[in-house]
Amino acid sequence: MILYEYPFNERIRAYLRLEYLFDRLFYFARPGDAKNHQIAIATIFDILDAIERTDIKTSVLQDMERQRLQLVALRDHPGVSQDALEGMLREMEKTTSGLSTQGKAGQPLRENEWLVSLRGRLAVPGGATQIEMPSYHAWQHKPEEVRCADLQTWMAPLKPLSEGVTIGLRLMRESGRKQEATAEQGAFQQMLGGRSHQLLRVWVADDAGVFPEISANKYMIWIRFSTQGGEAKPQQVSRDVHFQMSLCST
Repeated sequence: MILYEYPFNERIRAYLRLEYLFDRLFYFARPGDAKNHQIAIATIFDILDAIERTDIKTSVLQDMERQRLQLVALRDHPGVSQDALEGMLREMEKTTSGLSTQGKAGQPLRENEWLVSLRGRLAVPGGATQIEMPSYHAWQHKPEEVRCADLQTWMAPLKPLSEGVTIGLRLMRESGRKQEATAEQGAFQQMLGGRSHQLLRVWVADDAGVFPEISANKYMIWIRFSTQGGEAKPQQVSRDVHFQMSLCST
């Protein structure tokens, strides 16, 4: 199954973008070729750009506190694993502490003069060449373990934010209940009655050859399944499409 997710508000959209960027960062920061590490550095700058104009740290802290209070209310509930609950609460407390004790997310990276210079160069097509920045060319030729150590140092100020986004999205996703649905002649809609939701998740069989185009608000969900191949623009399918969906509210 292929999973597609649709955010109901800009805050959740920002979380999903950050989740994608952190996943890419951690992948390319692993031991490997210097070209992979160049992608990791560029992704660090993408994350800084993504959080530049919004106080994402405050939003994450507020969401985690709201979710923490909901979990605390489940203490001594007979249907809840207390060990798992306490483990999650400890994880949230650790992440909240890490976020609260730092200033603006990623601020040490903005104060690193070499990274600031490199960020400006990488914003220019071809700006990472030895002609433009010899010091970066030299860094790329350092031993792999040195480059990895530098990346871990630069990633450290961003990790509390990554952990906060991960916990918030995980609890939100777990609040939804998966259900079967059918888009008749490729189209599906469902009334929501004004109830507030945060995230819509849609699973489609990977061999169905279609993808969902989604729009939603607090009153209604619209899903239109389309197909695309070659140079043609996406075309809505006219056959029934079976899929699974989940509405997440926490």
